[in-house]
Amino acid sequence: MSDMNVNQVLAQMRAMSIEAGSKPQATDTSGDFAAMLKQSIDAVNNTQQTANGLAKSFEMGQSDVSLAEVMIASQKASVSFQAMLQVRNKLVDAYKDVMGMSM
Repeated sequence: MSDMNVNQVLAQMRAMSIEAGSKPQATDTSGDFAAMLKQSIDAVNNTQQTANGLAKSFEMGQSDVSLAEVMIASQKASVSFQAMLQVRNKLVDAYKDVMGMSM
């Protein structure tokens, strides 16, 4: 842990705590479901691309990227992907339920 700046990690954790505790942004509910789904998929993709970029930078030895930043970004990408996967599973289940209804 001698290579990591503990104060920097603590500051990042505090910032994430504040971000997690903030109120969710108001969304336009009159919008199209497909557009909302695409927007959330794009957000997950951006999170994964950011994590991959940070990992590459760290592997190349760039001094402005710390291991803590890489690990946090990687975990954010993993959590967002798992959440998207669960949403997809629920949508598939709902589709199966609708298709199984008799008219």
